[in-house]
Amino acid sequence: MTDYTPSYSYILYIDEAGDDGLARIKPIDKNGASEWLVIGGVLVREKYQADVVGWVKDLRISIDATQGPALHYRNLSPSKKDAACDEVSRLPIRAFAVCSNKLNMLKYQNNRAEVAGAKQWFYNYCVRLLMERVTDLCLRNSMRNGGKPESLKVIFSQRGGHSYGQTMAYWEKLKAQASGGTTLLNKREIRQQVLKFNLVDYVPHTQNAGLQLADIIASSFFQAVNTNEGRWETRHAQRLKKVMATENGEVADYGLVLQPTDVRKFRPDEEQKKIFEFYGYSL
Repeated sequence: MTDYTPSYSYILYIDEAGDDGLARIKPIDKNGASEWLVIGGVLVREKYQADVVGWVKDLRISIDATQGPALHYRNLSPSKKDAACDEVSRLPIRAFAVCSNKLNMLKYQNNRAEVAGAKQWFYNYCVRLLMERVTDLCLRNSMRNGGKPESLKVIFSQRGGHSYGQTMAYWEKLKAQASGGTTLLNKREIRQQVLKFNLVDYVPHTQNAGLQLADIIASSFFQAVNTNEGRWETRHAQRLKKVMATENGEVADYGLVLQPTDVRKFRPDEEQKKIFEFYGYSL
């Protein structure tokens, strides 16, 4: 008996920058977790899947970053970051970034989620925001082109300390809530028509070229919002404008997501506002 793998028309590569710790947060605690967690996603049509390795190989050659087994955006010089983002902006992809500021969450505990065993509830919630938008785009695109939903494959960058089983269980809970009409915080929902739970995988960043593209998205936006570590810069993320996903022509709250949506909860400074305003937010 052989394992059956469903067909799919889209692939989403997911990586992150920053961390999801809430007990201690910079800059309030200089030894705390990052002020921001950024989840980056790169959406590719299945017909390009075989090309992704070549895209990354060509990118590394073009920016002279061929050392080591994988591309790591954070290790690039500023000029090479510019060049890498320029190369990515020319690819047939759509990019997403969820940027969550954690200062209003300092020491917060989601007791209901933790009772249910979901210790990484904050990470799961940020991934939910990404998946709501990605699955929406896949559903709309597949219905427009073929008249029926086409499936999405999801590949996570495997990180220590994360339980991807918990993430899957959370998605199952959201599916049940959507079916029963009881979804909480239901401005959007994950479009279950395109999501198949047996099309989810988790692999090391170094072993998957698509995840290295997702790293460029996540890390460039992290650098654009993280103003307290001396490497703040928005121009790299701005160079990705051509590939940022849009809804009705707008990147804000779709390709680029700011959390919390009510900025009074953390009062961003002028530097932190810059990348969001560039992509259409009014702050």
